[in-house]
Amino acid sequence: MNLTEQLLHALKKHGARQIFGIPGDFALPYFRIIEESKILPLYTLSHEPGVGFAADASARINASLGVAAVTYGAGALNMINSVAAAFAEKSPLVVLSGGPGKGESRSGLLLHHQAKTLDSQFQIFKEITCDQVRLDDAARAPADIARVLANCLRHSEPVYIEIPRDMVAVPCAEVIPLAPPAVDQDALNACVDEILERLAQARSPVLMAGVEVRRYGLEDKVATLSRRLGLPVVTSFMGRGLLADQDAPLVGTYMGVAGFPEVTELVENSDSLFLLGEIICDTNFAVSQTKIDMRKTIQALNGRVNIGYHTYADLPLTELVACMLARVGQVDKAFEITPQVFPRGLKADAASITPTDIATAVNDLMAEHGKMPIASDMGDCLFTAMEIAHTALVAPGYYATMGYGVPAGLGLQAATGERALILVGDGAFQMTGWELGNCRRYGWDPIVLVFNNASWEMLRTFQPESSFNDLGHWGFADMAAGLGGDGVRVTTRAELKAALDQAVATRGRFQLIDVTIPQGVLSDTLARFVAGVKRLNANK
Repeated sequence: MNLTEQLLHALKKHGARQIFGIPGDFALPYFRIIEESKILPLYTLSHEPGVGFAADASARINASLGVAAVTYGAGALNMINSVAAAFAEKSPLVVLSGGPGKGESRSGLLLHHQAKTLDSQFQIFKEITCDQVRLDDAARAPADIARVLANCLRHSEPVYIEIPRDMVAVPCAEVIPLAPPAVDQDALNACVDEILERLAQARSPVLMAGVEVRRYGLEDKVATLSRRLGLPVVTSFMGRGLLADQDAPLVGTYMGVAGFPEVTELVENSDSLFLLGEIICDTNFAVSQTKIDMRKTIQALNGRVNIGYHTYADLPLTELVACMLARVGQVDKAFEITPQVFPRGLKADAASITPTDIATAVNDLMAEHGKMPIASDMGDCLFTAMEIAHTALVAPGYYATMGYGVPAGLGLQAATGERALILVGDGAFQMTGWELGNCRRYGWDPIVLVFNNASWEMLRTFQPESSFNDLGHWGFADMAAGLGGDGVRVTTRAELKAALDQAVATRGRFQLIDVTIPQGVLSDTLARFVAGVKRLNANK
């Protein structure tokens, strides 16, 4: 086999299920092999940021490798933001980039797509990936590929693989996956002893599930662990959607002053908060009503466990959870929780639509027709998602980039085969909404709810005097037919309900519902968040 075929087989062995990409001249040779070999299906999109977001979402939803394939320079550098988002939020994304052949640098001419030097792209990607390789030596390539893919999965962070275009078809040996590194069993046992003792002595222990629980495919095990330990479970803002399909004692999502008071009190009054796979960042904890003393928490993240003032290094989350499960017996503890309540029963009348009305309508829809996985962009659409009953969710909750929602929804449907519900603001739709034009080629039919207030409304909440937040109405619904879908603009709650009923009944074409929301009208969750941030800032 040639080098590209061995790389594709290695990706598949390590869990990749598809590739998202855009070709270019430096990438044409390896794209041909991807297409002709059929080792992994290839989905081409329209713009490199969308490629990165779609691949990221496929990695998140399936707890496996996502793969984004692009060309050198103009392609890979155009995907920087998507890869940075994956790095920040610990998504195992593999970036494949074509590259100049080994002899092309000797011409004495600057090479097209070159920025500063031929190596600039490689150096740039070092900042937002955990490992990198240029496959310029066929003898060394199997070991290099094995190392890079192992690190991608081990750290759940992006990696970068550059394929010089004169190397794609050279003969290459098979890639043998690396065995996971050995774990210090004595340290693991001591760590588990200490965690179990702390939890047993606590008056009000709480488990907060973070993104690494999904990244490492641990949701079922964490659900079992929580039942056996008798721990109420919450997710963070970033972790929303975790455990939605598991038998876990899930109370709700912690959002500090922006969240439901019962969840806030449960977390902030806990004397033993177990942060499992939780990223300690501002979107998760900066709006705490009562500041959480992180020194008194148990934190398991990035392959280590922090307990109080000391750290157990090199303890992967998978090993920690497995060891805890082996120690807690086979019987679930009996205890009660009060789950978070979500709005239901939309009044289908002539009133204008609020974001919370959208959440209510979606809750009604899912109660009748079953859950749908959600891809959400950043903005009030994501805060509105916090008011939708627990279902699988992918969203840029920490990195907070706009433009994620639509391509992520396409990646979600490609990866799972399930119809996706996409929540996106009008500003973000202007960035990447046009990727919907690719649905017709692949049979994707997401339902897209555009939160259209003719504004970057979340930004306006913090600086209402600025007119640069105005966007105007673009008539997205009218554009849907030209993109291969159906579109409708709704202005009342009755029209919203009718449009959702029609959308869920129509398969085979994407359904775009352009929801008119008056400026200044926010979801209940975002209104609490904005008020809380302003109050906290005023007290500084």
